[in-house]
Amino acid sequence: MTHDELHDLLETWHDRYNRPDFIADDPISVPHEFSRPEDIEISGFLSATIAWGNRKSIVRNAHRLLSLMDNAPYDFTLNASEREMLPLLDFVHRTFNGTDAIAFIRALRPFYENGGSIGKFFTTEYLARGEMREVLAVFRLRFFASEHPLRTEKHLSSVAKGAACKRLNMFLKWMVRHDDRGVDFGLWHDIPASALYLPLDVHTAGVGRALGLLARRQNDWRAVEEITASLRHFDPTDPVRYDFSLFGAGMDGFMK
Repeated sequence: MTHDELHDLLETWHDRYNRPDFIADDPISVPHEFSRPEDIEISGFLSATIAWGNRKSIVRNAHRLLSLMDNAPYDFTLNASEREMLPLLDFVHRTFNGTDAIAFIRALRPFYENGGSIGKFFTTEYLARGEMREVLAVFRLRFFASEHPLRTEKHLSSVAKGAACKRLNMFLKWMVRHDDRGVDFGLWHDIPASALYLPLDVHTAGVGRALGLLARRQNDWRAVEEITASLRHFDPTDPVRYDFSLFGAGMDGFMK
């Protein structure tokens, strides 16, 4: 397949999948139910955190988690007492349980105190460092700065250890990208889409390898850098806009 033919294929898939009617069963549909930026951020972060496994199960459990937070994620994160957080102990999504949920709320709270937010943290750190990989590492250190169960650390991937950080990169895509399709939110205006890395999972990696966009066999951070660099040849300003192109094609059986 020539460069132009591959570009045309990616664009065809982009038109097919990067649209609101594709996201009904996708975790990004959950933060779309909110309008306040802080609610979108927190609901998006939590939905992305549990985004592995069956998509319908992810969406269902994300809604359940938010219902345990009174469907007011910002207010709950900032103000819930220890007693009010106890119902979260009933939550479970695969290996992410209620103990993890409470730990995540406690870890999120300092970001939002005194008028702050995750978005302000990522923006400040990106403008200072100029490389999202470094920001991901610093964010994880800050997130787990206070006391927390050791088991909870596995639910926030470590780029310093070479992890692909699929869920974090997916969350960043939601918050940073903006186009006229109505899928991603584009809340963080001071971070360019060119700084993002592809959320690498079994679908995007498999289709990427089939198309010659990815040669590395392991789905780790080096693979993320490789496939994102390949996609920059087709759109250097917004390479991860092809995320749904690869993901959707994989879901629809392009590899079969």
